[in-house]
Amino acid sequence: MSSAIAHVRETITELRRGVAELHRELTRYRLVVWTAGNVSARVPGEDLLVIKPSGVSYDELTPERMVVTDLDGVLVDGEHSPSSDTAAHAYVYKHMPEVGGVVHTHSPYATAWAALGEPIPCVLTMIADEFGGEIPIGPFALIGDDSIGRGIVDTLRDSRSPAVLMRNHGPFTVGKDAKAAVKAAVMVEEVARTVHIARQLGTPHPIPQDDVDRLHARYQNVYGQV
Repeated sequence: MSSAIAHVRETITELRRGVAELHRELTRYRLVVWTAGNVSARVPGEDLLVIKPSGVSYDELTPERMVVTDLDGVLVDGEHSPSSDTAAHAYVYKHMPEVGGVVHTHSPYATAWAALGEPIPCVLTMIADEFGGEIPIGPFALIGDDSIGRGIVDTLRDSRSPAVLMRNHGPFTVGKDAKAAVKAAVMVEEVARTVHIARQLGTPHPIPQDDVDRLHARYQNVYGQV
């Protein structure tokens, strides 16, 4: 580990372990295939992130293989090249300081909505709870620079949703930490599938906005263990 980040060695070691473990959740919930998809975590108090390496099998994603980059996507520590989506993750962290975790998958139902270029309408209480309204569509952007990151930030800036469906690409999710972003990735695939099924049966009915607001506020502030 470079001397520049030695003072956060223990934090980075823990994040490497946590990020490696969270990648197993992506395969557990069948959100990814082959080496696609990625989880990252912000290093608290630093302009750094931990992310998976590019092109490494999920079975081989040990904590030691996780890499550290700065918020320009430049490798700071690690033996492998960072994920090809690192620039997008880094841009989100740079411009959304409240975000502590970012996830990208190609989960099939959510990605199908992205291919259609349609937001997922808020027709389920689960969508109101988790996403605070419809799950928005972001712009088409080519991989390789921060264009995807800009699209994510520009779309989520005016939304309560922790998920965006990048047009013709797939879902990106954010959270206060990496675990929260993974949960959002699991939930966006679940509701994408359910709303798709509902559309095969007829026309789903949107939840009135006042009820969406109440459901979201309760779930975010009251639901769960005290």
